[in-house]
Order: sequence, then C-alpha cells, then structure tokens
Amino acid sequence: MEIIQGHSDRFLQIRDAMETTILCRSIIYNLIKAGGFPSYYAIKGERKAWLESEVQAWLLVRVSASY
Repeated sequence: MEIIQGHSDRFLQIRDAMETTILCRSIIYNLIKAGGFPSYYAIKGERKAWLESEVQAWLLVRVSASY
C-alpha cells in the first residue's frame, strides 16, 4: 500500500466508499468478490472499512484506462 505524500489516510465506511465511487453497495461487494475492487478491513469485529488511499488509487486506474 502506498500513501500519497502529504495525505493522511483515513478509513471509509461503505456509505463513504459508495459516495466516493458513485457505485451502489452490491456492485462494490461484487467487484471485491471478483478481485476488481480494494478489499475491506475488518474493524472491531464485523465493521468493514476501506482505506481512502486504496479507493482513490482504484479510481485513478479507472480514469487512466478511459483515455
């Protein structure tokens, strides 16, 4: 995992990941199963969270691929 210089990483809950990517919950989980989206981290048992830097990196790859 690479953290962007000067950027403090934070955890995103599913609603934050959905807002950031403009994807619905089921699409995110289907992409995770297919290996096409960053996996979540288990926080305090069943709570799931994504690192913002990993979600941002995933988005940048999609944008770069569209050119």
